[in-house]
Amino acid sequence: DQHVESGGGSVQAGGSLRLSCQISRYTVSTHCMGWFRQAIGKDREEVAHIDGDGTTKYADSVKGRFTISQDNAKKTLYLQMNSLKSEDTAMYYCATAADCGWFQLPLHSRWGQGTQVTVSS
Repeated sequence: DQHVESGGGSVQAGGSLRLSCQISRYTVSTHCMGWFRQAIGKDREEVAHIDGDGTTKYADSVKGRFTISQDNAKKTLYLQMNSLKSEDTAMYYCATAADCGWFQLPLHSRWGQGTQVTVSS
């Protein structure tokens, strides 16, 4: 059972979107939760993550524009994206892992199917 992302769409440059990720009920460990993105023809990259202590980390390209947050009661992860740029266009995925360094390990992480974000200039 995968996580379910929502909130993607098309927006003009400078606009905002808020992505949501409903964490799968089958997820055992949500110590680290993150957002990733993959643009056409590019490798998947980490956008931001938040660990069990609430510590956040952002890619340099989104610092000051994106904010990751979580609602533990609703088991939902969010990504508030402001001041969007055309280069933010990508498929966005949420993921969970027992360790923030384990997202790339299939046996130790769980992913969603993604939500498309398209920013037009």
